[in-house]
Amino acid sequence: MTAPVKVRNVVLGEGRPKICVPIVAKDDKELIEAANELLHLPADLVEWRADWYEKVSGLQEAEEAVSEGLTVLRQILGDRMPIIFTVRTRGEGGAASFPQEAYLSLIQTAIAGGQADLVDVEFFAGQQVTDTLISRAHSQGIKVILSSHDFTKTPPLEEMTARLAAMEERGGDILKLAVTPWSPEDVLALLQATVKMRNNLSGRPLITMSMGGTGIISRLAGETFGSCMTFGCSQTASAPGQMDARELSQILEIVHRTMTER
Repeated sequence: MTAPVKVRNVVLGEGRPKICVPIVAKDDKELIEAANELLHLPADLVEWRADWYEKVSGLQEAEEAVSEGLTVLRQILGDRMPIIFTVRTRGEGGAASFPQEAYLSLIQTAIAGGQADLVDVEFFAGQQVTDTLISRAHSQGIKVILSSHDFTKTPPLEEMTARLAAMEERGGDILKLAVTPWSPEDVLALLQATVKMRNNLSGRPLITMSMGGTGIISRLAGETFGSCMTFGCSQTASAPGQMDARELSQILEIVHRTMTER
């Protein structure tokens, strides 16, 4: 039984999957434009992918840039939607490379600033890093998405469920797994892993997806299989297979209505 997680006015793990729209702005102008556009999209949450932001990826005055960027987003969005702060490393599909100390510092800065509602922490950053960031986030009332991304393959079913179980044990509030399919069978394996783990012992909500066009069904059927969030885009996608947020919202509403009518 999933134990829903409430962030501002959004409840994850209850009802239809919530739509998160990523911002992949490279500079201040693009950040402001993207945030204002979000006000007109059917988005439940926003993810700021700070690894795309030139001031951050260059690592010059990066901490100040993180604080300023989050402040701008909060000023524009107000209390309308939660903000997820993410620094995606290149090995997991990010736009820049970060030394471990820089990765740690940037997320700690986002936590300390109090503008982000959730932070994404990569599971394979190492236990010392994840333990530190989870502890600091929780001390500030910030939720943690513990994540893992595989851009080369879909691991075997047993490996995916074991990875989600290890994330659960590590203590993230929401467990995220994204994989790359090379066949319909790979997509089915990801969905099966989701079903098996949606009733994990702690009840933590899951975010799972099979990326690219082959895995598009996994972004649409979360309410059936147990994924609490899906990612839609406005113009630039942050990962393969992301649909336009407006089209995504329409499909999710149709699925939700049909499921609840039976």
